[in-house]
Amino acid sequence: MLTQSYSVTPAPFSGLDLLSSAVVIVDDQLNIVYLNPGAENLFAVSHKRLNGQPLSRLLGDSPGLTHVLKNVLSTSWSYTGQDLRAPDPTASGGEISIDCTVSPIEVDGARLLLEFRPIDAQVRAMREEQLIRQQQANRQLIRNLAHEIKNPLGGIRGSAQLLQSELADPQLHEYTEVIIAEADRLQDLMSRLLSSHSSLLRADRLNIHDVLERVRRLILAEFALVTIERDYDTSLPEIMADREQLIQAILNIVRNAAQAVEGQGEICLRSRIARQVTISKRRYKMALKLQIIDNGPGIPETVLDR
Repeated sequence: MLTQSYSVTPAPFSGLDLLSSAVVIVDDQLNIVYLNPGAENLFAVSHKRLNGQPLSRLLGDSPGLTHVLKNVLSTSWSYTGQDLRAPDPTASGGEISIDCTVSPIEVDGARLLLEFRPIDAQVRAMREEQLIRQQQANRQLIRNLAHEIKNPLGGIRGSAQLLQSELADPQLHEYTEVIIAEADRLQDLMSRLLSSHSSLLRADRLNIHDVLERVRRLILAEFALVTIERDYDTSLPEIMADREQLIQAILNIVRNAAQAVEGQGEICLRSRIARQVTISKRRYKMALKLQIIDNGPGIPETVLDR
């Protein structure tokens, strides 16, 4: 006598079997309660095999997504993420790109409904084209702003030099030197923004810790009560980068961190080596991992997906 077993769909979710999109339902511990046939096909796994297992068994270890899901659980707000990455079941070590919508539910112990849609090449191309158009518009806006910013910088620099010559206390010269150095850096940046695109990037060999120390001094001059800890890997080799743009990018993030801790918290600058990293669809054996960590309240849920 031959027998055959079949996986049984939980009754409250049987209607989801008819959807072509991939649907996964988890409980409040982020353990899988249900996968519809679309999810089984997308991730090449059966509901019976993963029922009761952590969601990480399906999507891999993604701290960012886990944080989002916990926020949805606590706030009962929906979430939509685009171009997320998940392990490719058909290629060892590969990844697939998916869009994900998370909705809070309360049905028989189930708390979250996750709907996944794979991104095909046509959709990706459309998004990239839209991004290029937006970048072109942003570039024109930046050039217009550069015209308005460049003119007052000369006056700021000259005033700082006059003030420095009048200050009797040499310790106060450190502050005027910061003003002069930053005015010079911004003048150079504005000139490059107004010049041709080919001159915007000036890649040279540099030590990332020199850049971090420059940013650290600027932030401490602006936020005197902030404590900035340094956790550097001094074995890191030099990198090829545009020094001024790297300073600006890191300065923006560290300043945001200082504002997040309301000017009196702790910030940690950490440098490490990362291996086998994919950046802009290219695989690198070794890369720089720079972390800027603060003890502030975190990113508000309303802007987290941006």
